[in-house]
Amino acid sequence: MNRRNFFRNGSLAAFGATIINPFQSSANTLDIDLIDNNKKAKNIIVIISDGMSMGTLNMTDLYLHRKTGKCSNWIELYKDNRVKRGLMDMTSASSIVTDSAAASSAWGSGFRVRNGSLNVGVNGEEYLPIWQKFKKSGKMAGCVTTVPITHATPAGFCVVSPTRGSQDEIAEKYLSLKFDIMMGGGNQYFSSQYRKDRKDLYQDYASQGFWVVRNRAEMLEADNSKPILGVFDNDALPYSKDRESNKELTKSIPTLAEMTKRAIDKMKDHPEGFVLQVEAGKVDWAAHGNDIAGLIYDQIALDEALKVAIDFAEKDKNTLVVITTDHGNSNPGIIFGKEANEQFDYIQNFKHSNDWILNGIGKETTIIQTIERIEHANSIVLNSSEAQAILNFYSDINLEDGLYNPKHLPFQLLAEIQKKHISVGWNSMHHTADYSELALFGPGSERLKPFIKNTDLHYLMLHAAEIENKF
Repeated sequence: MNRRNFFRNGSLAAFGATIINPFQSSANTLDIDLIDNNKKAKNIIVIISDGMSMGTLNMTDLYLHRKTGKCSNWIELYKDNRVKRGLMDMTSASSIVTDSAAASSAWGSGFRVRNGSLNVGVNGEEYLPIWQKFKKSGKMAGCVTTVPITHATPAGFCVVSPTRGSQDEIAEKYLSLKFDIMMGGGNQYFSSQYRKDRKDLYQDYASQGFWVVRNRAEMLEADNSKPILGVFDNDALPYSKDRESNKELTKSIPTLAEMTKRAIDKMKDHPEGFVLQVEAGKVDWAAHGNDIAGLIYDQIALDEALKVAIDFAEKDKNTLVVITTDHGNSNPGIIFGKEANEQFDYIQNFKHSNDWILNGIGKETTIIQTIERIEHANSIVLNSSEAQAILNFYSDINLEDGLYNPKHLPFQLLAEIQKKHISVGWNSMHHTADYSELALFGPGSERLKPFIKNTDLHYLMLHAAEIENKF
């Protein structure tokens, strides 16, 4: 196929009008210089650090460099000039501050949708998600994540739903669409023990020819003869630092890098190629909780998965790797001070996340027990008044609705206490409107401009793989 004619006469026409109003939902025009390049992307791997502010990328690189003498894999790609880099405007159809559902849907559909919806337009239009387009073109498709596999970011590439909260239904939709490998957390959306309708989706998946794997060993043992559903925890997977500090979790829960390698190994020999989304979803959850150990170590886990993808792409030479985040969150950063170096290095002593700390405290916990728990987890010794301030939050703890902190645990207070020991501050506990980091490696990367809109990435991926936008 003549690539110049493909882009001029084929699906380029499907871009539609350029968005003038940042809140309207129509598709964008991607202004690209057409390059005669006979390489097309047989495979596409999309690496997403959900909720990664620039400060998260920066701090993780500094942490690794100061601890190991080496940069993060992400920043190393920048330093070696091995990727095309740009910024991406992630505005949704309803707000300049997007949520993960609208962000993923912009990539998944090529249209901006309202926060909270999955590939459903502002007037109820249903847009075919990009992983379904690639499946229809003959490719294998899958997702791996550290949060429920039914969560907003993987779902935005895969299904149509008026609300991101319909995770029971999303679990069923995955089965009907027969994606080739889907792995992460979310047992509560598959198990008859937790589903309101008492359906046993594991049995349904198995009866339709899936390997159903529930731990790391089963994941590694499953062969490539069947599609794979991997569900490794009831909700999200444990934070990487908590997993690392627990031998039982290390044995039973795969890392994001291990899931990424398993997914690539499953699909790499398919003659028509594959597409894979890899999400570090708990980077976002840690940012919501101002949880520095959760944040940095899960970003490191993402960085290790990134290396798996790049190593494969370098050898394969037919794989486009997309590296990005869907939005910022809480804008953390290292705070100026004469002891900033030593205090930031103190994070190297942390054994557990703040999530682990606070979920292990209750109404009956004493001041001494609180001090001991935090000292064990962080090597930080609180005074009695600080411990009492934390305990005050537990006098009337009740489970309530809430996506990231249903118990209203004192994450912000603990982060404030930690700040004077580690020199890390937080702007908020919420998503931000920052432009997103975006880097491309491999065939198709030459099309990236320094600044694009979120919807442009949908079409860039289709064009890189020479998939007509006709479905």
